[in-house]
Amino acid sequence: MEDTKIIELFWSRDEAALKEAADKYSRFCFGIAWKILSNREDSEECVNDTWFTAWGSIPPARPSILSAFLGRITRNHAIDRLRKKYAARRMDLHMNSMFDLMDEIETLNQQFADSLERQTEEKELIRLINTFLDGLNRRDRDIFMRRYWHMDSISEIAKRHGISESSVKSNLFRARKKLKKALMRERYFV
Repeated sequence: MEDTKIIELFWSRDEAALKEAADKYSRFCFGIAWKILSNREDSEECVNDTWFTAWGSIPPARPSILSAFLGRITRNHAIDRLRKKYAARRMDLHMNSMFDLMDEIETLNQQFADSLERQTEEKELIRLINTFLDGLNRRDRDIFMRRYWHMDSISEIAKRHGISESSVKSNLFRARKKLKKALMRERYFV
């Protein structure tokens, strides 16, 4: 079934939307959760939580790209589950900085949640992040996306690009710094 029809089922509060979304995107969402958690049960729970969250989010949200919308929900559930799992343990500094950046972005999204301008602001944030990514060279963009979207390990990224792990860490540090500066320039951080 086409995404637009699935979204219409959500909007009409037809429970068939959940079945259609699950049929079409379960493997996709499971893959995202698995990449973060590496645990079958936790990944399956994240996928189930995704359908529940989507049911509560559509409406009022009307995603333009359903796969990205569901993927983002799954990713957020998986990251939350990972945080809870390792709350008592000490994460490496790189993961902490990644979580800090994600917390700042999530906080920004929370601030817009109660606003009528929420969708406009989200589109603007997406535009800013896309502009930031477009400004990176191909290798730097791939390193950034591999780490923060695909959740690849530092060693996987280093191997992929034929560089040292410390080079990957330095590259990511500089990219995060550039992104924060770009967001501050647009007054997304104070």
